[in-house]
Amino acid sequence: MDRHDRHETKGTGSDVPLVELTPAAARLLRTLREAHGPLMFHQSGGCCDGSAPMCYPDGEFRTGQSDVHLASLTVEGVAEPVAFWMSKSQYELWSHTRLIVDVVPGRGSGFSLEAPEGVRFLIRSRLVGT
Repeated sequence: MDRHDRHETKGTGSDVPLVELTPAAARLLRTLREAHGPLMFHQSGGCCDGSAPMCYPDGEFRTGQSDVHLASLTVEGVAEPVAFWMSKSQYELWSHTRLIVDVVPGRGSGFSLEAPEGVRFLIRSRLVGT
């Protein structure tokens, strides 16, 4: 059984994706994929670093019943989709928005793969339907 089958995958009910990438985020994911292999994102409901999307080697962060699979992101130049997971509690707060994964200069979490690159992933959002 695929590990994504254990959890519900959310959708907007339209062709609008729940999660998308900026071109800068896609470029960084290609670099991280070359160095670390298949990737995944998880965004928890915690404070500080937990409120930012964290990038891990696929499967390194163990998801559970308190997590929601929001998307499998297609990145040009990356062989497999990049799963995006979010804690259910965080999803309840963000469920009316489209999440846009971006990357900006700055120090990311020490656990997220982009930290040594001098950049960090962050979420920008837009109300669904806009």
